[in-house]
Amino acid sequence: MSFTASSPPSASRVMPTSIMNPPSTPLGNGGAGSGPNSTGADATEIRGRERQGSFGGSTKAKILKPFNTANIKILLLENVNETAVSTLRAEGYQVETHAKALSEDVLIEKIRDVHCIGIRSKTKLTKKILDAAEKLGVIGCFCIGTNQVDLEHAAQKGIAVFNSPFSNSRSVAELVIAEIVLLSRQLGDRNIEMHQGIWSKVSANCYEIRGKTLGIVGYGHIGSQLSVLAESMGMRVLFHDVVPLMPLGTSKQVGSLDELLATSDFITLHVPETPETKNMIGEHELKTMKQGSFLINASRGTVVQISALANALRSGHLGGAAVDVFPKEPAANGKFFESELVGCPNTLLTPHIGGSTEEAQSMIGVEVSQALVKFINYGTSIGAVNFPEVDLRAIKDEENSIRLCYTHSNVPGVLRQITNILADHNVDKQFSDSKGKIAYLMADISDVTPEQIQDIYRRVSETPTNIVTRILY
Repeated sequence: MSFTASSPPSASRVMPTSIMNPPSTPLGNGGAGSGPNSTGADATEIRGRERQGSFGGSTKAKILKPFNTANIKILLLENVNETAVSTLRAEGYQVETHAKALSEDVLIEKIRDVHCIGIRSKTKLTKKILDAAEKLGVIGCFCIGTNQVDLEHAAQKGIAVFNSPFSNSRSVAELVIAEIVLLSRQLGDRNIEMHQGIWSKVSANCYEIRGKTLGIVGYGHIGSQLSVLAESMGMRVLFHDVVPLMPLGTSKQVGSLDELLATSDFITLHVPETPETKNMIGEHELKTMKQGSFLINASRGTVVQISALANALRSGHLGGAAVDVFPKEPAANGKFFESELVGCPNTLLTPHIGGSTEEAQSMIGVEVSQALVKFINYGTSIGAVNFPEVDLRAIKDEENSIRLCYTHSNVPGVLRQITNILADHNVDKQFSDSKGKIAYLMADISDVTPEQIQDIYRRVSETPTNIVTRILY
C-alpha cells in the first residue's frame, strides 16, 4: 500500500490501486472491493453520482476511489476537529487520532505506514520525518499556514499538501476588532488590577475607536474582511499591500509601508511568513509609527522583532500592543511561555488563538478533509500548495474505465512517452500541469481490459521520470 510505487503493485497494495488480481466485479461498479464503501448506493456513492452535471442529463458519474478504502491509513494529530474525523471515517479509511503533537521519534515510527497525515501548527514535518514516511501521499494542514511542512521536499516525493487558507478569516478579524477596543480603553491592565484588588478608575489616554485610523498591512481575506468591520464601527481604513487591490467600502490603499505607519492610530498585520516579511516591523518601523499608536500582530511570529517592540512599549512611544503569534511557541499547553513582552504596559498576549473558534475549526475540518478525500479517491489536486493543480470532470459510469494519475519530474519528453504508452487506447480526457520541478498528469481511459490496465500501470510506473503512479477505478 503506497502512493510511491515504482513497480507493479502486489495484490495487497492499495495506493496505487491493486490491479495484479483484477476484481471479478465490473470496473464500472467503482472497483467494489471488501471495504466499507463497497456496498450498493451508499452515501459515498450518492455524493459521487451528484457530479453528473459534468455530462448533463441523467448520465451517472462513476465513483472513483482506491480499490479497498479500508486499507487507507490516516493519522490525525493535535485534536483535529471532529468534522474531519467523521468525514474521513465515512469514506471507510482507518483513522487514528491524537489530541496533541507527537515527539519526533514517535512521529517517525507512526508515519511509516500511513497514507495521509493531518496536522495543525505545532507538528513539524521535516525532511527527516518525510523520508521515514514510506507510503505517505498527502498531507492535510488543518490551519492557514503550511510553514511547518518542508513543502519542497514533500513535492519531490510526490506528496501533495492541502490547507485551509480562508476558513478562519472571520474569527481572526473579530479578534482584531476586540483587541482594538481593548487597547484603546486599556482594559487588559484594568482587568489585571481588579484581579489584584486594585480599583483604578481613569479616563486618561482612553479613547473611542470611532474616527480613528486603522492601518492594515496585507489586504487579503482577513485584512479586507477586517476593513469592513472597522468601517462599520466608524473607523477610517487605510491599507498597504505588495500588489494593487480593489478597496472595499471607503478604504484606501497607500503607496508605502512607512506612509501607513506614520498616519495610522492602529496598525494590524496580516501577511504570510516569507523572506520578505521576516522582521518587517523592527526598530525603524516602530519609530515611524505615531506617538501613542497601537500595534496588533495576528499573522506570523517572525514578522515583528519582539525586542524592538518591547522597547517601544516600555519607553511609552507605543500606547499598547496585542500579539497572538510569536517566533517560538510552546509545543504543548502549560507553563512554558517566555517573552520580553511579559509585563509591558497595555499589552495583550494570547496563545495563537486567532482562528481558534468552534466555527472556524469546524469549517477548516470540512474543507481540508474534503480536499484529502478528493485527492485520495479522485486524484484531484485543486488547492494543493506545493503541487500542480489538476482536476478532470467525472468519468461516466461505464465498465472498463480508469483514471491514470501520474506524478513525475518536470523535464522535456515525458508527454511524448505517455502518449506512446496510451496511443492504442481511448483517452477520453487528459490534463497536465507543472509546478517547479514537479508535474502532474491525469488521464481518463475507457474500454480497457484488466490485462491492459496492468500493462498501462507497469509501463507508466517504469518511466525514468516517475515519482508516483496511481490508477483509480
